[in-house]
Amino acid sequence: MAKHGKKYREAAAKIEAGKLYAPMDAATLVKDIHPASFDETVEAHFRLGIDTRQADQQIRGSISLPHGTGKSVRVAVFAEGEKAREAQEAGADIVGTQELTDMINAGNLDFDAAIATPDQMGKVGRLGRVLGPRGLMPNPKLGTVTNDVAQMVKELKAGRVEYRADRFGICHVPVGRVSFTAEQIAENYGALYTEILRVRPSAAKGRYVKSISLTSTMGPGVPVNPDIQRNFTTGEAAE
Repeated sequence: MAKHGKKYREAAAKIEAGKLYAPMDAATLVKDIHPASFDETVEAHFRLGIDTRQADQQIRGSISLPHGTGKSVRVAVFAEGEKAREAQEAGADIVGTQELTDMINAGNLDFDAAIATPDQMGKVGRLGRVLGPRGLMPNPKLGTVTNDVAQMVKELKAGRVEYRADRFGICHVPVGRVSFTAEQIAENYGALYTEILRVRPSAAKGRYVKSISLTSTMGPGVPVNPDIQRNFTTGEAAE
């Protein structure tokens, strides 16, 4: 197992052992102890009591965070005609069908998210082996297969994020940058946590949210109290 560096160890030493922090306190601490000199991403990690091997316990969706993620998102849109024009006017970075397909087949995936109109999915489906493993395949469940391309482009540009439980039942989702205020991070976290609670599978038994942590890209995880399910910037526990 690789050893952590001095800065990481110093940051970890500032986390009180056994303590579950209120979201606002956790956000403040993540900002204070982040070890890197660059503007690190802040992520929320939710360990859920689900069995993702079961089809009725899988969790996947997307949500627009109140303060975005602080990341510049390049959006590609598979569309033609009027819908292509709408996508361009909304700020899409790459728009087309054949041109975009040729670009992807040539190994150029210079975008962070992809949208497709329903009539283009027959062509887009052939790119599944390339786009799927990279999480770039348009999906109707995520709203990225739509005729309202302009609205989806704006949402993705504004900071819409995807969440998905991995095979261990853990969701890893960006909720901002260390340059954000603690309030912005806590409010983004709160919006995401509310969404995670909303999509709880009916088949999930026992404790649903087992643990939560906030962490920066290079920093240690700060444990967050999962019983705080509202008033995320004040730290008051849910009744």
